[in-house]
Amino acid sequence: MMRLNKFIAHSGVCSRRKAADLVKAGEIEVNGKVEINPAVEVSSEDVVTYKGKVLKPEQRKVYILLNKPKNTVTTLKDEKGRRTVMDILRNKVKERIYPVGRLDRATTGLLLLTNDGDLAKKLSHPSHKVKKYYHVVLDKDVSEEHLEQIKKGLQLEDGLAIVDEADYIKGKGKAEVGLEIHIGKNRIVRRIFEHLGYRVIKLDRTYYAGLTKKDLPRGWHRLLTKQEVIMLKHFI
Repeated sequence: MMRLNKFIAHSGVCSRRKAADLVKAGEIEVNGKVEINPAVEVSSEDVVTYKGKVLKPEQRKVYILLNKPKNTVTTLKDEKGRRTVMDILRNKVKERIYPVGRLDRATTGLLLLTNDGDLAKKLSHPSHKVKKYYHVVLDKDVSEEHLEQIKKGLQLEDGLAIVDEADYIKGKGKAEVGLEIHIGKNRIVRRIFEHLGYRVIKLDRTYYAGLTKKDLPRGWHRLLTKQEVIMLKHFI
């Protein structure tokens, strides 16, 4: 239950004080009837309208960064009973959150989960070119010729795979490559290397939309800071 003026304010119409004025002025209806008492208690079951529009209080926005472990499925639930990212967060978050994009079961690294639908939609849309950085470990050394081909973009069965940057991981030899991409095609990093005859042994996302794995061990999660949320919204 919540006071009517608070309910209106939490719906983003105006401040709590101005909401009280709207109620007293007869601008608000509750369940089809004008209500002039701003202190009356209403619940989520009540239909509150202003100028014919149904008001809904915004739920608390939650932004969680998870360092996804291997053999974890990026879905809300899995028909085969496999462990999901939501199993890791179960009973730790009250709000209904969901992953932004996905990492395949064997891929580890950064995954953002939120209940902010607008932000999730923008981050997932190709037009915003959200940067992702992957550390790839292959079954053999990658030739310089193939590295150049990757940089130029490979033609795969579903179109051109555009890569922003590709290089050997410093101090790790030629079987470990860093890839920076913004496209979000399914299993794109694995398919790029498979196309050239390599097998991906390990794939780890180390950077996503300005976020890194700093101080976040595998399998752990944390809330984004206010500054990070602002950065993400500015990022797109």
